[in-house]
Amino acid sequence: MKKAQWAGVFPAITTPFTQDLTVDHEFIGRHVSWLVDHGCTGIVALGSLGESATLEFEEKVEVLESCVAAVGKRVPVVAGIAGLGTAECVALARRAEGVGCEGIMALPPYVHKGAWREMRAHFSAVIDATDLSCMLYNNPIAYGTDVTPDQLEDLLEHENLHAVKESSGDVRRVTNVVARFGDRLNVFAGLDDMIAEAIFMGASGWIAGLVNALPAESVELVRLAKEGRIKEARALYDWFLPLLRLDTVPEFVQYIKFIQQELGCGTAYVRPPRLELEPSLAAATRELLQSHMDRRPAVATQSMAMGHELTAH
Repeated sequence: MKKAQWAGVFPAITTPFTQDLTVDHEFIGRHVSWLVDHGCTGIVALGSLGESATLEFEEKVEVLESCVAAVGKRVPVVAGIAGLGTAECVALARRAEGVGCEGIMALPPYVHKGAWREMRAHFSAVIDATDLSCMLYNNPIAYGTDVTPDQLEDLLEHENLHAVKESSGDVRRVTNVVARFGDRLNVFAGLDDMIAEAIFMGASGWIAGLVNALPAESVELVRLAKEGRIKEARALYDWFLPLLRLDTVPEFVQYIKFIQQELGCGTAYVRPPRLELEPSLAAATRELLQSHMDRRPAVATQSMAMGHELTAH
């Protein structure tokens, strides 16, 4: 079994749609390649930001195929594995391995918020479905299931569990997991507005959202934090935070896709039940974004030009 390189910035990619809400595979390819060109070290598809719950099973497989075709072996493609039932998730994990993904990210099942006995059985089935390197996704805010450090230890019987995406919002959890498990589990920050704190406390990487539109800033922020350049990291983080906080609200998909559209690297199309931002929210977000772009850090000199080349169809 090969351990994926669980470190750095892994974009949780949005799933791009055309105007008729079919998946835009041509844009997926260009987008993930652009993200890797900007220094991202992995690609995570079919997560919450990827509107996975609105995709049919075969659509999910096709998204993974497009990602793998675009980035090849430059970085690992990680498949988000989520569904209503365990059997569906196991099947998707196996298909992910079949199309060339190098890792999976195991999410809690949709809807059901069971006791740990049930959650452990679900996660174990998904992790055991393949020999792929696996990340566990802990997001009690969104999914109502909190995997504690004690419960994580239960899952370490699976040798291919190598990382955890920590989205509890509590940086003390990052500190706890790092101190308790050391190199056995890599910890990734799972919320955009906790990345600097998490890196300072020992996290190895970031499953990021705003990176879909602003990869240069995202990669630079992690680099500065890892190098302990606190003053420089804090300056960039202060600039970035009002935008990063858009990843932490119920409309995070709409906000991030809207910013992609504004910066020429995507469209705002979302699948129902989500709807695009209402005009007043769109106007306020545009104003917020513009105020930040007017004082965009020098690190991003290349990013805007690349973005214009990415405009989706």
